[in-house]
Amino acid sequence: MSAPTTAPRPTGTAGGATARRRRRGPRTWLAALPLLTFTGLCFGLPLGAIAFGAVTRTDPTTGATAVTGEHLARSLQGPYLGSLVGSVQLSALTAFLGGLLGVLIAQALVTSRSTALRGAALTASGVLANFGGVPLAFAFIATAGISGVLTQLADLTDLGWNLYSFTGLTVVYLYFLTPLMVLVIVPALDGLRPQWREAARNNGATGRQFWRHVGLPVLAPSLLGGFVLLFGTAFAAHATAAALVGGSVPLVTLKIADALSGNVLTGQENVALALGLDMILIAGLVMAVYLPLQRRSARWLR
Repeated sequence: MSAPTTAPRPTGTAGGATARRRRRGPRTWLAALPLLTFTGLCFGLPLGAIAFGAVTRTDPTTGATAVTGEHLARSLQGPYLGSLVGSVQLSALTAFLGGLLGVLIAQALVTSRSTALRGAALTASGVLANFGGVPLAFAFIATAGISGVLTQLADLTDLGWNLYSFTGLTVVYLYFLTPLMVLVIVPALDGLRPQWREAARNNGATGRQFWRHVGLPVLAPSLLGGFVLLFGTAFAAHATAAALVGGSVPLVTLKIADALSGNVLTGQENVALALGLDMILIAGLVMAVYLPLQRRSARWLR
């Protein structure tokens, strides 16, 4: 019997799979072309326009355009820097409080035996998480404003309550941030398997020890991811703050609106673009933290 002179073809092997992936490559890129085009038009062009306006200056007399860092430097000075710091402080505070309340509510829903209560609460959270802007501001003005129903009934003004302040704005933000945290953290809490708690109990662990050594380490990526998501949502909010506090609370979104409309000073459009670029950089940092945490927490949901 003679030996075979040719090697068998790598059918069904890694080499064959690699060859098939190479053949599918161009078709995959072709299928993604509409999405890439949409992303480039809706996100790339505005980002390019903002970046161009933030680092250039056009002479109104000659029409010549020159590169400058003046606008970026001014966006990090004086009242503009104060608005950035105010937005970061408000976003961090509301994200922490909203995350804490959301986790407590979500834990109560997960441990509840009533499926009707859980369904109703999650449905309400989905609605309230998207209830913002001017309608939310009007609802709070009618309820807890200077002449609001709750303010008059409970004499909140005598207790020092002021809706049109940093504290009032914090309460309003919690109205839509807390339900958002509930929606984010409930799937993670469902991922805590009962077998883990039973195994810990069989080994003599208390409830506090279970949460310290098992529960919180497992939930840590989801908790941090939820905090980052709430921070980004509060940082980009504009309509609710504009309708409630105007310029009495320094926020970067309100400064951008004033600079673009010439409400305080004229000729500040490029500074507004620089502020927008600062916000994009901060949002990019937030997403750089959020996405790895979200991928890691998704492992427990499989």
